[in-house]
Amino acid sequence: MLTPSGSIDWQKVEEDSRKALQLDHDSVKAHYMLGLALLQKQEYTEGVKELERALDLGRGAQPRSYMVEEIWQELSKAKYLLWEQKSTKRSWELQSLKEACEMALKGKFVSDASKTEGFLDELAKSHLEQVNAVGQVFQKAAEADTPAEVPDYLCCKITLDIYRDPVITPSGITYERAVLLEHLNKVGKFDPITHERLDPSQLVPNLAIKAAVQAYLDEHGWAYKWD
Repeated sequence: MLTPSGSIDWQKVEEDSRKALQLDHDSVKAHYMLGLALLQKQEYTEGVKELERALDLGRGAQPRSYMVEEIWQELSKAKYLLWEQKSTKRSWELQSLKEACEMALKGKFVSDASKTEGFLDELAKSHLEQVNAVGQVFQKAAEADTPAEVPDYLCCKITLDIYRDPVITPSGITYERAVLLEHLNKVGKFDPITHERLDPSQLVPNLAIKAAVQAYLDEHGWAYKWD
């Protein structure tokens, strides 16, 4: 799938991936490669859908797909890019609307001042309060697009990163699945915090935390960014 210059022929990747999906609609690799090809064409929404499908299939595979972590990383990049584009547009629209509101308030103040004899101090004070109130409204509207600290309960106890695939142990502690499995395989079959005996078969998906993470990411797309 390389061109004579050595670069990837993404058009060919897309064609081959679509052919592969006609033969096996649940092919993790085909959905993944198609997603990457669509992202290269800047078809971000469709590309994200394909990567999400690949991730779901990879997580549900028995044994789990070796590509899950790689798919998540590419999906995170795409989601962050999609958020960044929408955020830039929202910021521009909010700023334009804020300026329009401030101009309208200024025009009203000038008009009222020309019709009022005396009491200008009270009028100016009222005008300033209105301007500040407008500023606070728009500041609140921009908060979702302002990066901040992700709440602790949405982050893995080991990596301190936001959960991707949280699982809960019999002791009631939630971890990132891949990180905990690595610990069990390389360090020992015990809970990293409680040191209680722990086997991979005892891990249960924490659907409540997973839903909370997704809800948070839907509202704070900047949290998809990873280093």
